[in-house]
Parts: sequence; structure tokens; C-alpha cells
Amino acid sequence: MAWSERVVTREGVRLVCRDSGGPGQPVVLLHGLAGHSGEWVRTARRLSPRYRVVALDQRGHGASERHPLDVSRNAYVTDVIAVLDQLGLRRPVLVGQSLGGHTAMLTAAAHPGRIHALALIEAGPGGPNPDTPSEIRAWLDSWPTPFPSYEAAVGFFGGGAVGEGWAAGLQQRGGGWWPRFDREVMVRSLEETTRHSTWREWGQVTCPALLVLARSSIISSRDIDEMLRQRPDTVAVSLPRTGHDLHLEEPETLHATLSGFLDELS
Repeated sequence: MAWSERVVTREGVRLVCRDSGGPGQPVVLLHGLAGHSGEWVRTARRLSPRYRVVALDQRGHGASERHPLDVSRNAYVTDVIAVLDQLGLRRPVLVGQSLGGHTAMLTAAAHPGRIHALALIEAGPGGPNPDTPSEIRAWLDSWPTPFPSYEAAVGFFGGGAVGEGWAAGLQQRGGGWWPRFDREVMVRSLEETTRHSTWREWGQVTCPALLVLARSSIISSRDIDEMLRQRPDTVAVSLPRTGHDLHLEEPETLHATLSGFLDELS
């Protein structure tokens, strides 16, 4: 599909978006930790005939500012609002995977009049986990960077659509393929989520919400039950044969799920 690159600047931080254009209902796509906007290309291709699809490289990721000083949850939320304001996106549907879903949820809670609906993909309020920073460091340290080739990176990330999705976020320079983010920025981006849960914010979401879960979900059954108890009108769907990166594994099934939810909103 044809994307237009759009640049939004907020307090000196450069944010890069991919914009499909078009007059339809805006749909804003938010990737997860260490991800990039290109992960959404197959989902966006399917949505763009009916919707204006905007995918954001969040701060610290992709083509956006690599070393932002502020990586608080509020900074990510305020970035989303800046994108809405500067691109003229009125009452969009926010779709976020993993940490991007967490950002989408917090945005909907903090700005209830600005968001039309919310789709959380493998994301939820979570709870404190002091081991997360060290686990993320270890995971990122396991990457054999620089990767000698794009094909080697695809293989390292599991091959297939998932491997290609992760490898597409790398940058070729100096004879190798490197991440387009800084490890410590990624770790700092998670600090608040490791200390505090956001169940109160989940309860403050007033717009329609869709919860899309993988068959092998990282969201515990207890958390899923609590999310549905607090907001029983939430639509919850589990996609078979999927893991955490279900938006890469099953874009057709995800599109069908999102389309059904969006149709119900109109």
C-alpha cells in the first residue's frame, strides 16, 4: 500500500507516522516495545479502503526520536494526543499491541472525549513485576547484533511472518543490521509498568473496547477475568494458533475481528 510519511514534533521530540490518507474513520495503530510502525503494514492494507489508517513509530522506536529524555507512560500518551491534533484525527479508534495497547488504554482513560473506541491486542492493565527490566535486558542482549544479513535476522526471530516483521524494524549500516532503538531506552520505557498496575485507568475507559488475545497469551486468565468483570461490555476474542505477536502471525484473522468490531460501532 502507499503510505505518506508524516512528522509530528512535540516539545522537540520528533515522531514519525505512516499515514494511508483518506476521509474515513481514523484508526491509529500503536506497536509494542522494541517494535515499529511497519509491523502493521498487512493490517493497514486491509483496513485502508474504508478507514484512514495512521501507524506511529512511538518515541524511542523506529524513525522517531531515538533518545528521548522522557519515556514515562504520560509521555507516550501525550504523543498520541499530539498526533491526533497535528494530523486532524477526530475521535479515532486506537488499536495497540502489547505496550502499544497499554498506551492506547491509558490514552482512552485520560482523554475519554477524544477516543471513539479501543482495541487491545495482547495488552491489559498488568501489575508490578520488578523482574521485568532484567528480563528485557537479557532478551535484547541475546540478539546477535549486528545481524550479518536480513535473512539471518528473520531466522533469529523465528522465520515466517513474525521473523520478517521483526527484521523489518532493523537498519542496515556498517555492513550489518542493527536495531533502531537503544536498549536502555526500552528498559526505561517499562519502569512505570513494573512498579504500578493501571487497573484504575482500565475502569475509567468509557468507550467501546475490544480485547484480542492469543491462544498462548501473556495475559493471565485471572487478569482477563478481572478486565471483563470491571467492564462486562468489553468484547473479548481469542485467536487460535497464535502467540503474542498475533498481528504478525494472523493478520487476516485479526482484520476480520477488527472489522466486525468496527462495523458494530457504526
